[in-house]
Amino acid sequence: MARTPSNMLPIGTKAPDFSLFDTVSGNRLNFNELKGNLGTVIMFICNHCPFVIHVNSELVDIANAYAEKGINFIAISSNDAVNYPQDSPEKMKLHAKKENYPFPYLYDETQNIAKAYDAACTPDLYVFDNNLELVYRGQLDNSRPGNGLPVTGKDLRYALDCLIEGKKNTETQKPSIGCNIKWKY
Repeated sequence: MARTPSNMLPIGTKAPDFSLFDTVSGNRLNFNELKGNLGTVIMFICNHCPFVIHVNSELVDIANAYAEKGINFIAISSNDAVNYPQDSPEKMKLHAKKENYPFPYLYDETQNIAKAYDAACTPDLYVFDNNLELVYRGQLDNSRPGNGLPVTGKDLRYALDCLIEGKKNTETQKPSIGCNIKWKY
């Protein structure tokens, strides 16, 4: 299991715009119509990564809990589906339904969006405020497959609570660790 850290895009970075295929609805969706009133969480994930599988249920729980607070969640898979067919759009749709994703699960076939966000691993998490400025990037919490720590979503929850309360997040933002994005070469 490769352990790739996220690249930690600079705080304040404007969210790159996108329009991608939603594997669940079958429609092309753009960032503007998906963003939340108060904030937006962009998650680079995939179907097969053990690090994502480890946190899937917590991502769903957090998305459900914060949706009513004006925070929208968007999941994107940028993996090369030719060499990693388990991450194909068809399998993404099945996976999203199985996991009860309350958010769109978009496919970044060209990988241009992952590059625009400087995404490196799965899961790679980004929180943008209502001005589409980055206020958090990094890990969900300290739990990793096999380390014995419970999955709590502590770091992401704290970042979202700060955003909702209008206060600065003074906690150290730690990079996420996960499988590398499967780039086309």
